[in-house]
Amino acid sequence: MKRRNFLKTSIAAASVGTLASVLGSSAAEKSESSGREFYELKIYHLHRGPKQKLFDDYYKNAAIPALGRAGIGPVGVFSVMIGPESPDMYVLLTHKSPEYFVTYRDRLRADPEYLKAGAEFLNAPATDPAYVRVESWLMGAIEGVPKIEVPAGAAQNKPRIFELRTYENHSKRANQKKIEMFNIGELAIFRRAGLQPVFFGETLVGSRMPNLTYMLTFEDMAAHDKSWNAFGSDPEWKKLSSTPGYTDPEIVCNISNVFLRPTSYSQI
Repeated sequence: MKRRNFLKTSIAAASVGTLASVLGSSAAEKSESSGREFYELKIYHLHRGPKQKLFDDYYKNAAIPALGRAGIGPVGVFSVMIGPESPDMYVLLTHKSPEYFVTYRDRLRADPEYLKAGAEFLNAPATDPAYVRVESWLMGAIEGVPKIEVPAGAAQNKPRIFELRTYENHSKRANQKKIEMFNIGELAIFRRAGLQPVFFGETLVGSRMPNLTYMLTFEDMAAHDKSWNAFGSDPEWKKLSSTPGYTDPEIVCNISNVFLRPTSYSQI
């Protein structure tokens, strides 16, 4: 038993070291040392039908409670309101450090309550799988929004919608300039205009890199439109966005966004 625990600890430590190497010392070490969080965004592609309820039951009754016991949270679970594919389910996990990201799956597999509550989802046969596939990204919080900001109405499950936006960049230098732009002024303009952040993450592992991905929350689409209109007409935004080095043609090559609704059991 001691040898088994030693091996598991050694493997976990090696995995954290490998992840830090992959991410680079600047991304992983800087974020962790400053207290910034890490985010794992997962997209489950589902078939229409009973598997949608199976997914909900799994996250509500098995995954979210077990993730909480493993020190992971808050957890956001969202369905697609407006987006390219449906039924897709988006899951946002909040990690305190790279170590939590590397080791939490082992903690779930060692949790008997989780294995029992999630058995139908976890043990679905190849002939009737629980989902089609899963995509995932790992992100590090940027300096201006170091920790997730849970909407005030989440605890009471008040009506709210979310906009998930991704800014792709043609180079890492351009990516860092866009992050810098948010940190030095754009975030302040966002907040003044009513654009409420949930998280801002520099993508460390995932597709369409380099990119910056962030999530905003609104009461409804009317509030969304009002805030974006206020942002677009803000004099400081017009000045900042026309400053050499920060213009869209110089640092952003593509913007995509998806609108999401939280499930009744989402913690965000």
